[in-house]
Amino acid sequence: MNTTPQDFNELETRITAEYPSLSRRLQQTARFMLDHPQEVAFATVARLAEQAGVTPSTLIRFANSFGFKGFSEMQQLFRSRLVDELPNYTERIRAVRSATGETPDSTQLLWEFADANREVLEQLPGRIDPRHLEQALDIFERAQAVHVMGARRSFVVASYMTYALHHIDKRAFLVNGLGGMYTEQVRAIGKQDALLVVSFSPYAEESRQVAEAASERGLPLIVITDSSLSPLARLADVVLVVHEAEVKSFRGLTASLCLAQTLAISLGVRQDKARDAKTQDPDAERA
Repeated sequence: MNTTPQDFNELETRITAEYPSLSRRLQQTARFMLDHPQEVAFATVARLAEQAGVTPSTLIRFANSFGFKGFSEMQQLFRSRLVDELPNYTERIRAVRSATGETPDSTQLLWEFADANREVLEQLPGRIDPRHLEQALDIFERAQAVHVMGARRSFVVASYMTYALHHIDKRAFLVNGLGGMYTEQVRAIGKQDALLVVSFSPYAEESRQVAEAASERGLPLIVITDSSLSPLARLADVVLVVHEAEVKSFRGLTASLCLAQTLAISLGVRQDKARDAKTQDPDAERA
């Protein structure tokens, strides 16, 4: 029994391989789907059915035939493809407009982004394993310094995390690759330090290289990413998986920033508690 495709490339391969065995209507649907992936990513079932010259039920039947529970589940693969292949915001905006035939106004977009981000924030505490959260804090607490790296979209989270760590008096360094010196900055990480890497699909090559270099050196590595199947996950001592909101192919950072803030403030609480304990028991520090 075939498994459900996990990404657009796998779906495209399956459609191509099974095309000869499909009914005439499903073949018609298959041709439309592969010829108009941007439209499929965002348009409604009714609009797509009209464009493809089939009924809405045919589209749903097509999705079911490839193992999807519904059309929207299959449509998500087309949206993910658009995010990965159209990194330019202008291109994405044009793709959304051509697919939907609509130009949403600013207030409508504000509501959509706010609703989507509110939903992921509500889900965040239930998706983060408390044990993994505590393990990450254990590593941060033991480290003499915390080095933080995030490339491209992830840079925002990494820079905020570095900022927050400074404000709780934890030595922190942003691995920014200035002058292309990622390798040199990783070499500067001490054996008693720790590294946090933030990386989301399509996973910047710089992030992979930094994580691999840290892993080879045996440095404590924490990764914030969007999937347990991320190439960085297998390298990490602790993996914190975050699902971000996505509206019309634009992914947010709200949940990741919330997690980074939680890590920093929780570490600050631990440090403050440890200082209080030493104040109450002066002999503990000498011991």
